[in-house]
Amino acid sequence: MASSSTSSIYKSFKYDVFLSFRGEDTRTNFVDHLYYALQQKNIHTYKDDERIKKGKRICDELIRSIEDSKLYIIVFSKNYASSSWCLDELVKIMECHKTNEHTAYPVFYDLEPSEVRKQSGAVEKAFAKHENEEAAGKWREALKDAADLAGWELKKTVDGHEAKFIQKIVEVLSLELRAINFNIDEKLVGMETRMNDVLSSLGTCSNDVRMIGIKGIGGGGKTTLARAVFDQISFQFEGKSFVENVREVSKASLSGLKSLQNQILSDVLNDQGISVSSVYDGKNMMKRRMPGKKVLLVLDDVDHIEQLEALAGETNWFKPGSRIIITTRDEQVLVAHGVKSIHNVRLLLDEEAICLFSRYAFGRVIQNLGYEELSQQVVHYAAGLPLTLKVLGSFLRGKNELEWTDALERLKIIPLMETLKKLEISYDDLEEDYKEIFLNVASILKGWSKASTIKALESCGFHARNGLRVLEQKSLITVDNVRGEEYLSMHDHIEEMGRNIIRRSHPDNPNKHSRLWINKEIVDILANDLGTEATRYIQLYTTEISPQIVMKGLRKMKELRFLHVSVGSIDASKIDCFCSNLKFLRYLCWNHYPFRSLPKTFQADNLVALYMTESRIVQLWEGGERKLLNKLRFLDLSYSMLRTLDLGLTPNIEMLNLKACHNLVEVHMIGGCLKLITVDLGFSMLRTLDLGSAPNIERLDLEHCSELIELRLSNICLNLRSLKLNNLKLRNLDIGLTPCLEYLDLKECYNLVELHMADECLKKLVYLDLSGCLRFKSFKFEINMDASCSEVESLEVGPLAELHLSVGPILVLCPVHPDSNLPKFQFKCFYREDQPLLTRNLEKLISVGMCVCTNLYTFSRSICGLQRLKKLKLHGGIPEAPRDLGQLEYLEQLDLSHTHIKHLPDSICMLKNLKSLKLKSCVLLEKLPEDLGRLECLKKLTVTSAMIKDVPESICMLKQLESLKLSYCSFLEKLPEDLGQLECLKKLDLSSTNIKGIPDSICMLKDLESLDLSCVLLEKLPEDLGQLEYLDYLDLSYCKFLQDIPDSICQMKCLTYLWLCYSPQLKKLPEELGTLEWLKYLDLRGTCISHLPQSILLWKGLCITTGKVRLDLSGPYCYVRVSKDDFERLRRPGKKAKIN
Repeated sequence: MASSSTSSIYKSFKYDVFLSFRGEDTRTNFVDHLYYALQQKNIHTYKDDERIKKGKRICDELIRSIEDSKLYIIVFSKNYASSSWCLDELVKIMECHKTNEHTAYPVFYDLEPSEVRKQSGAVEKAFAKHENEEAAGKWREALKDAADLAGWELKKTVDGHEAKFIQKIVEVLSLELRAINFNIDEKLVGMETRMNDVLSSLGTCSNDVRMIGIKGIGGGGKTTLARAVFDQISFQFEGKSFVENVREVSKASLSGLKSLQNQILSDVLNDQGISVSSVYDGKNMMKRRMPGKKVLLVLDDVDHIEQLEALAGETNWFKPGSRIIITTRDEQVLVAHGVKSIHNVRLLLDEEAICLFSRYAFGRVIQNLGYEELSQQVVHYAAGLPLTLKVLGSFLRGKNELEWTDALERLKIIPLMETLKKLEISYDDLEEDYKEIFLNVASILKGWSKASTIKALESCGFHARNGLRVLEQKSLITVDNVRGEEYLSMHDHIEEMGRNIIRRSHPDNPNKHSRLWINKEIVDILANDLGTEATRYIQLYTTEISPQIVMKGLRKMKELRFLHVSVGSIDASKIDCFCSNLKFLRYLCWNHYPFRSLPKTFQADNLVALYMTESRIVQLWEGGERKLLNKLRFLDLSYSMLRTLDLGLTPNIEMLNLKACHNLVEVHMIGGCLKLITVDLGFSMLRTLDLGSAPNIERLDLEHCSELIELRLSNICLNLRSLKLNNLKLRNLDIGLTPCLEYLDLKECYNLVELHMADECLKKLVYLDLSGCLRFKSFKFEINMDASCSEVESLEVGPLAELHLSVGPILVLCPVHPDSNLPKFQFKCFYREDQPLLTRNLEKLISVGMCVCTNLYTFSRSICGLQRLKKLKLHGGIPEAPRDLGQLEYLEQLDLSHTHIKHLPDSICMLKNLKSLKLKSCVLLEKLPEDLGRLECLKKLTVTSAMIKDVPESICMLKQLESLKLSYCSFLEKLPEDLGQLECLKKLDLSSTNIKGIPDSICMLKDLESLDLSCVLLEKLPEDLGQLEYLDYLDLSYCKFLQDIPDSICQMKCLTYLWLCYSPQLKKLPEELGTLEWLKYLDLRGTCISHLPQSILLWKGLCITTGKVRLDLSGPYCYVRVSKDDFERLRRPGKKAKIN
């Protein structure tokens, strides 16, 4: 029996496979086994003794069957060629094969291909009786052509095992048919990439049992994707079953799950006689019988965990290598069943959508002329939902443009019911409170931030966090991350479905709807006083109606819970129009609120959230009334004209936002706000603030409260995470015990002289800015959580830190200690840790900045007491280096550039892990430590513009040194003779020193790549300089006394750059310089070189520069730009000169 999945798709062919064979040789053995194996894989196969009906002419029936088959298996046996019937079949098969619509595969059962091709051996003997027949010629040609095709030879495949041989043939045919099947269904648009995502998770090559989920919106293509994957890979499994409509079947009757168990067992075991008596019996039978086969199982449209427990309860029900694919709208079902790999089905992109729609609307990929814009409107309406595209495409097919236009206009008013019914299944499965949350999102809250949505829903009495999670898991909403903040989104059709549910009971009476969101309808209801108690939620944005009319129209809506309005302006004195009977109101958002206060008559006993941003409110209650707002949790009066606020009226407040209330001068907190979590009072005119009775605060923002001189926090704020206090006038700050503090900004608190922080406050700090505070001209601290491990960390010493400290100019007076004689410095400080170190580093750095007075001894102790410091950069006018640098045992990089240091402490030689030492522009530095060679890990040493006269001999012990730079040390006259022992040295820079000669040992630096000897007093180079075979860069410029270049440099095969400019006593170049095949740049400016070696002119790509001459040998000729006077002097044979 043919597979429904295969035969339903193959429109062009009646049969998948046609078997051609010699009955007396193979009918009851090989062919019979092959035919059975093909049937087991649901491959629709023609076999003559099964298919030819009595009373029909055999020849006609065979011809039709061959033409109606996609693939052919020709079983060549010893007596195949003896049958004219078989040979006629073969001729017809080869004719069809040549059309490219059919494919033939030869099987050499007990023959070799050469016997068939040459008609030799057994084939020659069998064919002998046909020699004189008219058709013999075409039979021979057909035999030869068939033998040349790719096929299988039994004795050379799987060691001649017939069963494995048949399995191999069936696998290849299955794969071929799956590929054809997938390509033939042209309506599977955009499926390839989606399939690849699923296939990668399935990992069919691994031998575990794997369950994966495909989750998505109804009509989004989950079943289509699962079916495409099933058809593509099912041939690889010993048993398979695609179980459709699990939700529908399992709920249709009490025996629903039992019937599905029957289907799986029957499909997988290929036994239609299986019958289970109960779901429990079915589970036991599946546990007992399924592990014997590697199975591919698809469970489509699952919506309850009980279904999975009954149909695929545990992975041990299945043989290793089995795969179970589950499609659902509800992610929680997959999570509850332990499914780890869950794929969200992706809706169609616009180009995919137009392609799918066109195939249903026009029967082809290309749209009909004149329908392009209308088609785009359909695609926009469908918003990537395949179901909508198919339904509309089928509906619009064959209709004219006017009918299309009319249908699209109708969709603007009446939604597509076939789509909505499919989508509403997910809504029907929700619990009642989650249905209410869904309807609120669909009608009002779509597009809101998730945080704001949670506040609004919680204000209305819902358990918002779980509710939104359930909606997300059921594919009814999505949560999108936009620039770090989460926002609610919803497919247009789901939004349409939700709004239709609200409106359908009273389609023509919006005043009876539970939710109102259409401005025109709301304005009509309010203006005509049509409000009813049915309305509970309103969102209105309009300038077409006055607040007086709004308040008057709300009076009949006594059950109103949620009011979110922004309406036109009003005379602020007419507060008496404010509606007084909204006693159930829980959420009120009125942006640009026109009144100076809330009216005395407003019943706010149930109010949980009050948002009135950019309003004219000056005080909370009219006439200074002290009405208690016991249930108020969220208060936002930001950017308003508020002057004072008494938090004693809001004992349960959690969020307070009064940002940019520029007139705010007082905030009272008498009774305490134990639930207060978030406070933003930035840009206000507060002078004092007492938050001592708000111990649970988590975030406090007082930035740019430029008049604030006093701040009191609770002594213990265990939950405080963020403090923004920049640009205040505080002189003292006591942060108290804040062990969870992560963010502290005190930037530009210029008056701050005392900062009290307990050790515990620094443990979780990831950002600190003290710029402009204390002695810090700038101070930044941050945590680098993504830091890569250094080599020291690989020794399991833990995370490391770095410090950049720049010392500013000396000040005249310390504001804290005006009589102090100590030097007075300001610092620019940047400190970073790889991870929170739980050390006292930050405390020590802050202590350094308590005032500008600098005791160099205590300063040194503070710096050298920092733990796990990896990098230290100390710049500026500091007169001496920290004395105990040796204590920084993990230090890898030390930079003391631009300081006034004269001597380095000997303790620096104890830094066993130091890799880089920079002493740039240390103009007062007189000498380097004698034991510098003890820095056994040092790779880079840079000393510039210093007063050093020599380099300690111990430097030659730095076996890992790769870079040595001593430039602009104008007092340096000599180098250690054993410099050649720096066996890893790659770069040596001695430019602008007073060195006259270079030690011969330099020629031992085999890895040297760059050598700068542009020294004014340099007189001579080592004769064996050419031994530096890897040298790429050589600079001998400005050597006023250098007369000769040793011929040995012609051995520097890697030399690319040679600078000889402004070395006036150089008169010639080595004659073999042209052997430097990598040489690209040669600078001869300011030399007395009068001619070029002939060998140079053989090179292409060499650029030579002189004072009046520039040679460019990059082309087939050497072009020389010279003056007429120099032309003859530099002219050479084989060179064309171009005269300026």
